[in-house]
Parts: sequence; structure tokens; C-alpha cells
Amino acid sequence: MAPASPTLCLLRLSALGDVTHVVPLVRTLQQAWPQAPLHWVIDPAGRKLLEGLEGVSFHTYDKRSGLAGMRALGRELAPLGRFDALLQMQVAFRANVLSAFIRARRRVGYDRSRSKDLHGLFVSERIPDRPGIHVLDAIGSFCEPLGLRQDTVRWDLPVPAEAWDWAAAQWPDDGRPVLMISPCSSHVRRNWYPDRHAALANHAARQGWRVVLCGGRSELERQTADAILAQLDTPALDLVGKDTLKQLPALLARAQLLVTPDSGPMHIGNAMGTKILGLHAASNPHRSGPYSDRRYCVDRYDDAARKFLGKPADALAWGTKIEFDDVMALVTVEDAIAAFERYRADHAP
Repeated sequence: MAPASPTLCLLRLSALGDVTHVVPLVRTLQQAWPQAPLHWVIDPAGRKLLEGLEGVSFHTYDKRSGLAGMRALGRELAPLGRFDALLQMQVAFRANVLSAFIRARRRVGYDRSRSKDLHGLFVSERIPDRPGIHVLDAIGSFCEPLGLRQDTVRWDLPVPAEAWDWAAAQWPDDGRPVLMISPCSSHVRRNWYPDRHAALANHAARQGWRVVLCGGRSELERQTADAILAQLDTPALDLVGKDTLKQLPALLARAQLLVTPDSGPMHIGNAMGTKILGLHAASNPHRSGPYSDRRYCVDRYDDAARKFLGKPADALAWGTKIEFDDVMALVTVEDAIAAFERYRADHAP
């Protein structure tokens, strides 16, 4: 069992969706031990998103800094002494080595089925092995070796007032529902096609919806957005590259429905209470789709498993990615329109 008010260090560097999944665990730990010092080793982008999370001290590690950055992190943490527990929530080799620079009495890691890259050498305890659960629930189970259970899921992401003000200024609150499109994942083979996004957007516009595009500042995101915009029957609001990571949650919260592949914005939007039209073929929505509500997702994961791997989805190892060229061609415009219409039917005025 953990001390009455343990000192805890969380290690989860990336990606944006995964650090969002950690926030409910933070809330669970804070509810049990309101006075417990919480420290989180995180990547720069994750810190930008979550800066201001009350009760948490962030320590940034940039993977580009390599071993020198790991040593610097160790020096930064040294004055804090030995943590009562390290929750090592990342199995990548770099994260495993980084964990060795964090002093802790207990080192909690993943179960053996989820371990890789020598993860077991860097931990002394493991979370329960529960196959077939969502990523968020797996992360939430890191509190169980400490004697807790994550029975409720609460985010309350830290969104400053100026971010809400910025989002509110982007279009008038005139009662029109908003279909927001965030077309790009960091995994390119998860991305749907611009012409299909445009076809869905045109359908939504004909139903009186406002269409808004959002995304980051990469060349791929700009090119994808331009290709979508070129095929629209009516103009959309183009906010690609115009928001910051602190503004993104407020922006996503203004949409009624967010269209996106398995991506950081999917999970941030879900955390903000926005309904998600997830586009899934390369990844399993039951493992990594929007946690709260998957009714409006398109699920072609089983079709992808049969086509590209020659077996049904339930015969694959949990978490198998099917990131092949053209896998997203399995998600049709008709699939997405049907999901959009499911939302409309459930939320008729």
C-alpha cells in the first residue's frame, strides 16, 4: 500500500491523445490524496496542452535532447528526493531508459502483454493484465497497485479564459450547428482523403451546417485543407494553423460534431464533451477511439483486418495497427454520411 500522502511521478511523454488519457488518472490520484505532490515527466507539446493542470508540477523532456536531456532531467528531479512511486506509462525504449534517471521506491509499469522494448527491466511492479480494454482504462489502472480504482472518468482540461474568448470570436453563435473537420493524424496512413472529407462537408452544408476546418501548421495539414476547400460547394471557415495548443480544446468544444481519424484532436475533443465522427480502419475504435461515445464512429477495422491481414479483427492481438497504404479507402463517403445522419437523428431540434 502507498503512504497516506505519497509523492508520485508520472512518466508519459506523448502523444497528445495519450497525455489526454492520463488526465483522468491524475484526477483519481488527486481525489484520493488531495495533498500528494504530483510530478509529471512530459514532452513539450503535451506540456503546452496541459500547462495549468492544478496540483501538477511538469518536467519537460524533449526527445531531441537525447541522453544529455535525460541527465538534465535527473538533475532537475534530484532535489525532490526519491519518489514513493513512479508510474511508468510508456513502453518505448527511449521512455524506458529515461525512467532510469528517476529515483523511486516503487516502479509501476505495464503488464507483460503490453510490454516491449525491455520495459520489464525498468519496472518492479505491473498493472493488471486485462485484455480488450480501452487505452484510457489501461492508463487508469496504474492507480491499482497503489490501492485505488479509477471508477469515474473526469478531465476538466485547463483551458484559460483567453482561449475561450479566442474560440468564441471565430464565428458568430447564430444557432447553426458546426461540423468541424480535423483531417490529419500524426500517422499518415490513418488519414482519410480530401475528396471524401469534401463530400461529407458538402452534405452537411446542404443540411444547414457550418463547416470549420482545423489543424496544425505542418505542410501536410495545409495541403490537405487546401485540397478539401477546393472541392467544397460553399465556403468553409479555414482555421488550419491558426490556433495554439491552449486554444485547441476551446475550439473543439464549439463544434457539435468533430470529424477526424484516430488523432490527438479526437481525444481532446472527446474530453471537452464534443461528439466525434471517428474514421477508423487502421486502428480499432474500441481500443483507441473516442472514449465517451463511439456511436458516431465509422468502424472498418474488421474489414481492414480481413483484407490486409487475412483474419478477422477478433483474431488479432489487441492493439494491432493496420496501417497499410489505402487502408482508409475502406471508409466510404456513404459510411461517413450515415454516421452524420445518426448524429442528426439523435439530436434533432
